[in-house]
Amino acid sequence: MAEQELFSGLAEMTAPEVKRGGRPRMREPERRQVELRAVDLDSLLAADHPARVIWAYVERLDLSVLEDAIGAREHTPGHPPASPHLLTALWLYATSQGVGSARALARLCESEDAYRWLCGGVSLNHHGLADFRTAHGGLLDRLLSENVAALSASGVIDLDEVMQDGVRIRASAGADSFRRRKTLRQELEKAQQLVAQLKSELDEDRSASDRRIKAAQQRAAREREARVAAALDKMAELEAERQRRAKTHAKQVEKQKEPRASTSDAQVRVMKMADGGFRPAYNCQLGTVAKGQIVVDLDVDTSGSDRGLLRPMLDNLHQRYDHWPRRYLADGGFLKNEDTEWAAGHGVLVYAPATENKHKTDPYAPRPDDGPGVAAWRQRMDSEHGKELYKRRATHECINARARQWGLRQFLVRGVEKVRTVLLWFALANNILAAHRLKAVTP
Repeated sequence: MAEQELFSGLAEMTAPEVKRGGRPRMREPERRQVELRAVDLDSLLAADHPARVIWAYVERLDLSVLEDAIGAREHTPGHPPASPHLLTALWLYATSQGVGSARALARLCESEDAYRWLCGGVSLNHHGLADFRTAHGGLLDRLLSENVAALSASGVIDLDEVMQDGVRIRASAGADSFRRRKTLRQELEKAQQLVAQLKSELDEDRSASDRRIKAAQQRAAREREARVAAALDKMAELEAERQRRAKTHAKQVEKQKEPRASTSDAQVRVMKMADGGFRPAYNCQLGTVAKGQIVVDLDVDTSGSDRGLLRPMLDNLHQRYDHWPRRYLADGGFLKNEDTEWAAGHGVLVYAPATENKHKTDPYAPRPDDGPGVAAWRQRMDSEHGKELYKRRATHECINARARQWGLRQFLVRGVEKVRTVLLWFALANNILAAHRLKAVTP
């Protein structure tokens, strides 16, 4: 009652009238405003960021072989190049992010926080990045062996059970780059004539700018000549292979067309892909362990079949780690009785299903000509224990899926050696990040 008397004399308040005729007031972005910001690169990434994991691995590497080749030294002239540790870390991280282009990587080093953190203010160009990526295949091969050996010695992985599978990756060559021998000879003559013509024009022209253009054209013509010559050399191999096959499969060879070789990448072959189509590709072989999806070995083959590729990888595994796996899981396409018998002689039990035969007979029934290793394989794969154990091979498909996810759908490089080097970058990056996860859960 007292409150009503206290405020009874005040005038009644009314809400102000809202005028709707004017423009609304809003906060608009102003991107042309110049700002000075203090940025700490180290605070941009989380403590468990993959870039930090990769750098922690790389900074412990002994890359003195690459450092000794650097010409810039203290108290001597010359522009210092980027550190090999930095370049290695950049390509490992870029590979794990599906970046396979040197130009794209150079742009990311200026715009993305993870790449800027790795660079730490070091400027890079795409030429140096591209050269480094394919120039050190031998070093990467050694690093892969050391990485797997260290994981095995520490008990993180077990080399007693290894799986092998192939994944076919499109090559950097078009289907229309394949030519027959007659056409290759014509192309080689044209390339040689063009090289001679450009050389003559280069000698006569005195203009500096024109000379540079002519020199670039001559270099491209020489490269074209070299590729066509390599295709002709490959043609000789294909013809010899055709003659060998004609001795045992004459009717099948007669139905085949005349062999052709690519003028873009002489080593590549047309293969049947997973989708049923036929395209120029490389048959990339990966060997992994069951636990953790760690790549322990790899190879690049130019044949369109996996048959006969089991023994080379097994032999290479023994050379790398001085160890024969006890169990070896592979797809049925790898099976070859001679290889199975050879593996059994080294104490390796092959687990691979038999493919269907044209006679529709039981593939696991004993055969009179079976050796002890093949006979044991038939019994093993016909047992419930063998079938159950073979299911573990399905984990290898995760590696193939990761390769696709990380951009290995088509190579941007040409030739078996460069393709193998790119595959080594993938294997090493995969192992570093997978081992980090394994160590986090291993007691």
